[in-house]
Amino acid sequence: MLNTFVVHVENKPGVLTRVSSLFRRRAFNIDSLTVGRTEKPEVSRMTITIDASPDEVRRIEASLYKLVNVLLVENITQEPAITRDLAMIKVAAQHEERSHVLQLANVFGARVVDVAPDSLIIEITDTEDKIDGLLEVLRPFTVLEMVRTGIVAMRRGNKPTSLDNSLFLRHERASYGTNTL
Repeated sequence: MLNTFVVHVENKPGVLTRVSSLFRRRAFNIDSLTVGRTEKPEVSRMTITIDASPDEVRRIEASLYKLVNVLLVENITQEPAITRDLAMIKVAAQHEERSHVLQLANVFGARVVDVAPDSLIIEITDTEDKIDGLLEVLRPFTVLEMVRTGIVAMRRGNKPTSLDNSLFLRHERASYGTNTL
């Protein structure tokens, strides 16, 4: 089963390496990994998707908390959440094919971000399934290149994360000379 973790980490060098190495050491393939700053400059947010059993998910979560710079781990797989992926797709399109490609992009809610004499670059932000669907209908026109950002996810509603408490606990532990969770 595909599982989605949201991991809040300290925004410091080497954190991404430590987190990804944890998955490597435990022989898990990361299906998607995105990292970016949050509304707090000292915190970054990772969205990680992996295929794992419920027992493996519990072990991964516990292992993530053992990493020094990890502040909060949330498994939002069963939570109501919004997930999005961004893709840019370069499609071969001569003059006579362009109208068909443009119509397909429009149907999928995508937009053309570049027009060259023999190709178009289409940008789409949506669910993985919707992007995969667009990719399939564009294949007959020859997909020259594609890049995807990976999944970002956010829980719906106004339920606050316990990140503020995690930051406080991390600071308190650091004050006493211990820095593990």
